[in-house]
Amino acid sequence: MKVLIVRFSSIGDIVLTTPVVRAVKQLGAEVHYLSKRSFQSLLQPNPHIDKVWAIDKKVGEVKAGLQQQDFDYVIDLHNNLRSLQVKWALSATAYTFDKINWEKWLMVNFKINRLPGQHIVHRYMAPATRIGAAYDGQGLDYFIPEEDEVAMAPLLATEAFGGSPEAPPYIAFAIGAAHNTKRMPTDRIIALCDQLPLPVVLLGGPGEAEEGEAIAKAVRQQQVVNTCGRFNINQSASVVRQAAKVITHDTGMMHIAAAFQKQILSLWGNTIPAFGMYPFYPDGVQKNSTFEVEGLKCRPCSKIGFQQCPKGHFKCMRGIPLEEVVSAAE
Repeated sequence: MKVLIVRFSSIGDIVLTTPVVRAVKQLGAEVHYLSKRSFQSLLQPNPHIDKVWAIDKKVGEVKAGLQQQDFDYVIDLHNNLRSLQVKWALSATAYTFDKINWEKWLMVNFKINRLPGQHIVHRYMAPATRIGAAYDGQGLDYFIPEEDEVAMAPLLATEAFGGSPEAPPYIAFAIGAAHNTKRMPTDRIIALCDQLPLPVVLLGGPGEAEEGEAIAKAVRQQQVVNTCGRFNINQSASVVRQAAKVITHDTGMMHIAAAFQKQILSLWGNTIPAFGMYPFYPDGVQKNSTFEVEGLKCRPCSKIGFQQCPKGHFKCMRGIPLEEVVSAAE
C-alpha cells in the first residue's frame, strides 16, 4: 500500500500530523508526504516517512512525479485549493480532514460554542482511520538530525556556573508567533524574565532577533541568552529538548515542546485552547499549564490572529498574571 499524506504548512500543524504518519506506517504502508519546501527539514529526519515531496508555490512543480507513483490513497490534512489540486491530479482514493471552519466562525463572531471538544490530532487521524490506521496513544514525534544538536554549555557559560562542562538548568522561552495578538508584548516579556527562577534562552526567527536582543539587555535579575535568528528550526528544537521548562505562545514551538514531553507554560492571547490545538502529550501524560484571561467578551477575536488588538486594549495578553507564570516556573 502506498499512501500520500498532504499538509503544506505550518510548523505546528506539521508536527501535529506526525501521529497520522506513524499510524499509517504501522500498517506496513509506503508513506510519502507533500509539504512546502520551507518545512522539508521537519519531515526528512522522520523515519516513518519514505519520501518527502516539496513545493515552493504550485502543485504543478511535483504533479508529474506524483502521478508516476501510483498511490493507493491520499490523506488530505490541509483541505485547501492546493490539496484539492493534488486529489484531482491523482487517481487514488482520497480522504480529507474536517477544518471545522463553520464552528470556529460561530465561536469567533457570536461566541456560540459548537466546537467538537476534540484535539486536532484526533481530527487529523479521522481520515486515516478510513484506511485502517489507528492512533497508538504515543503522542507527537520530532526527530533532530545529529548535526543540528546544540551544545548548551557554551551558550550558558558564565563565571556564575564555574565553567562547568554541563549546561545549567534553563527555561526556553519561544517569544515569537505568526501574529502579534498571539504573543505577549515585549515589556511584559521583560518583566516576566526578570522574575523567573532559572536562566532564560530566547527562541525565535530572524524577525524576533532585534526584540530578543532588547529583552536580553533589559533584564537585570536573570541571565538571558538571545538565540533569535541564530538557529534553524531543528537547532531551536534541540534547545527546547534540553530545557528544564518551556514558556511559549500558541505557536509551532509549543507543539515541538509537547513532542519532547516537556513541562510547558503556554500563554494564550486572541486564540483559545478550545480550538483544539493545545499541547498534545501521550496518553496518561499532562505537563502543560495554560495561562489565559477568561471571560473577555472579545475573545477569541480570530481563529488565527491579527497584527494588533482590534479593540486597542490587548487585555487578553496584558491581563495574564505574571506572578502565576513565575509560580509555575518555580
